[in-house]
Amino acid sequence: MAKQKPIINIVFVGHVDHGKSTTIGRLMFDTGKIAPEELEKLKAEAVRHGKAGFEFAFVMDKFKEERERGVTIDLSYQKLVTQKYEATIIDAPGHKDFVKNMITGASQADVAFLTISAKDGVQPQTKEHVWLLRTMGVSQVAVNINKMDTVGYKEDIYNKVKADVSALLKQAGYKPEGITFLAISGQMGDNVAKKSTNMPWYKGPTVLEQIDLFKEPEKPTNLPLRMPLQDVYEITGIGTVPVGKIETGIMKVGMKVIALPGRSGKGVEGEVRSIEMHHEQMTEASAGDNVGINVRGLGKKDIARGDVVCDAAKPATIADEFVAQVAVISHPTVIAKGYTPVFHVHTAQVPCQFIELIEKTDPAGVVTKSPDFLKNGDVAKVRIKPIGNLVLETQAANPHMARFAIRDAGATVAAGVCIELKAKVA
Repeated sequence: MAKQKPIINIVFVGHVDHGKSTTIGRLMFDTGKIAPEELEKLKAEAVRHGKAGFEFAFVMDKFKEERERGVTIDLSYQKLVTQKYEATIIDAPGHKDFVKNMITGASQADVAFLTISAKDGVQPQTKEHVWLLRTMGVSQVAVNINKMDTVGYKEDIYNKVKADVSALLKQAGYKPEGITFLAISGQMGDNVAKKSTNMPWYKGPTVLEQIDLFKEPEKPTNLPLRMPLQDVYEITGIGTVPVGKIETGIMKVGMKVIALPGRSGKGVEGEVRSIEMHHEQMTEASAGDNVGINVRGLGKKDIARGDVVCDAAKPATIADEFVAQVAVISHPTVIAKGYTPVFHVHTAQVPCQFIELIEKTDPAGVVTKSPDFLKNGDVAKVRIKPIGNLVLETQAANPHMARFAIRDAGATVAAGVCIELKAKVA
């Protein structure tokens, strides 16, 4: 059996209508993953929905509602084998109502393509997506400056968008000089899988080539097993199948596991009966793998999205309260003690209350102890109390289980990491 290529999870993010799904669809078509006759069918369907030109997007947007509205609502996955990697491509929604799915997508990704329309440039959501990628620990990012065909393939427009995005990336703590900017057209196929002749001035890679230029993600297999659940299915003949990405550690058939917090809030123990990935049975899976598992002792009623399957010998913590480092991205007013927004941690969504503002550093670097409130641009140390059961770990113990985004009234207001933790006593 040939040695398996390393796996890389790639998320495409960007503002609604900037061409993420179209770019991925084009990539799949140009690499032979979609047959021409299949594309013809999608083309006809696109026209029928009054969405002519959306056929490539339909490759990823499977849901009827998405096709009618022309926006990506949920996450969709495609497998693509490149020269170097076995890539799982995640198309994350750009529409603001769907950012919570995008957070889940970003939390499953090793690397990201930020997609920006050359015509429209940086949008409010572009900023939010960059911060989310940063918080979710996606350290490798490439930027697709898409729809170059709509601006006459002009280099000066590409350069302007590149400068704007660079400034944004820098603000979020990325180093723009280490980031590849691509000039592409997903719709026309320029520099997606094939080099374009329309932009002789562009000397960079195609999207397909860029995938192989990403550094191989380090696998945190040395940490204990943590698998946050994305969904729980009932499958005839198998039973309950929890699905998710193994964030850290290694899972083996026969292993004793505990799902936390579970419906009971105290966890449910079981034994791994089977592991499946891309419809193939495995005896083990490790950090970075998206898998479906069957666990003896775990029923559909015991667990839900947001629970975490852990090594029973080394379970994660259910937090009673925790201290976090938080960056306020865009809050309409100010954040004060008592504020209770929803925290998105791995795949969980739990309301949490700010119970103490320990200190803050404003954008100018001025530190204030026990501030009365926090506003946009502040980075603060705060004490938080979950209202409900939340599985969390400190950044020192397991950075993959320490990051979170804070959302309120449909927007991401802040993002952060847990630095100290007090466990709930059963």
